[in-house]
Amino acid sequence: MVRGGPKLDHGRRQELGRSFQDGGEHYQRVRPGYPAESAQWLVPPGARDALDVGAGTGKFTELLLGQGLSVTAIDPSADMLGQLEAHCPAATAVMGTAEETGLPEAAFDVATVAQAWHWCDALRASTELARVLRPQGALGLVWNQLDTSVPWVHRLSRIMHAGDVYKPGFRPLVGPEFEGLESHVMHWQDTVTSHDLMELTKSRSYYLRASETTRAKVLANLNWYLHEHLGHAPGEKLQLPYLTLAWRAVKA
Repeated sequence: MVRGGPKLDHGRRQELGRSFQDGGEHYQRVRPGYPAESAQWLVPPGARDALDVGAGTGKFTELLLGQGLSVTAIDPSADMLGQLEAHCPAATAVMGTAEETGLPEAAFDVATVAQAWHWCDALRASTELARVLRPQGALGLVWNQLDTSVPWVHRLSRIMHAGDVYKPGFRPLVGPEFEGLESHVMHWQDTVTSHDLMELTKSRSYYLRASETTRAKVLANLNWYLHEHLGHAPGEKLQLPYLTLAWRAVKA
């Protein structure tokens, strides 16, 4: 699991994943997108049809459409897919999961999973995505992570309980249906305000599942850190460093 903590069991993973069932409008507004380079690197030459799994509000779907692909976007949340349909009307939105897509066999050239593989049962999802991919189809896994090599961002991530810490030796678990797993890291920055960071914190699974007391404590600590300790004014624009880590493998 990318986030640097202990692996989640199936029940806990489902419980946390359900925290994203609602709040699609908020997620779309506050979560960062992905650098175009990530889609360019993941999509194999000659690909025509893409499946974006756990697509959420369509942050990565938009990049796949920009590559000229015909895109089917699948997610278990109707609320998230409603946002996706509004922002990416060219995509076909489908309710489903990585483990049970309900889609036809050998229908896609590439299947991408952005910011969602850690919510999946990796082995079951690998079997299902291999089924819907054509021969030599590609599996692409993508994560945005705060660049915690920057000291102020490292402390920010702890206050936010972001949990996404880059580990150079990390390899995501994929099933034997795929081979040739390789990685690519992109460095970039997102322009945000302190208000944006407050709202970003509210979109995290830790915050969504927390008690009101814990939520208030997290926001108070964040307010102190940004405005008193770092001295940023409300509304001041900050450059928030990110890493986008992409992995690709080919159907065996």
